[in-house]
Amino acid sequence: MPPIELYYWPTPNGWKASIVLEELGLPYDLHLVDIGAGDHRSDAFRAISPNGRIPAIVDPDGPDGAPIAIFESGAILQYLARKTGHLGGATERARTEVDQWLMWQMGGVGPMAGQAHHFLKYAPEDIAYAKDRYRDEVARLYGVLDRQLQGRAFVTGDDYTIADIAIYPWASLWEGQQQTLDDKPDLARWLDTVAARPAVQRGTGLHLDKRKAFQDDAAAKDNLFNR
Repeated sequence: MPPIELYYWPTPNGWKASIVLEELGLPYDLHLVDIGAGDHRSDAFRAISPNGRIPAIVDPDGPDGAPIAIFESGAILQYLARKTGHLGGATERARTEVDQWLMWQMGGVGPMAGQAHHFLKYAPEDIAYAKDRYRDEVARLYGVLDRQLQGRAFVTGDDYTIADIAIYPWASLWEGQQQTLDDKPDLARWLDTVAARPAVQRGTGLHLDKRKAFQDDAAAKDNLFNR
């Protein structure tokens, strides 16, 4: 099988793609897209990812054997689950359950946690209303997740799926979102379980040095946020 081309930077959304590739054991070639340097705005990258956001993949062995480029992390997860027949749910009922929690992450946890990160850590102005709004909404969403995990090993039941892969990278950064797990024991247990998976460790470990360098680089942040 020819390797999949992964366009990546060490962010929660980037980790979704690297984790699923590692979990599925699919060969891939890694292409770093330095968002602090503006690589995501290049014409070459936008030809693959029209929205100019990571991650993106190019599968040379796409449908009918023709190459296909895919952007949006949720679409990448669904595509690879369908392609391999793994991690997407074993029955139509299970697939529906997985899809709804994947959409919950894409429409809720990702955007809300992303805004919490921005206003709590990166915004040039201290806007108390924005901090409170996004911190509180993330807390509400993690409460939903904690209740869902009661009596379940993983988000949709006994099976680990792309729903877990989608949610974990954002939820793992709960401290930076100024959250607590003291009142969310099932979420805490699930985070530990997923973090212990070797494929998750490999997927989230890719170029962590560059993530730290970005966080310490004021000019890179200004470039990313068009300041």
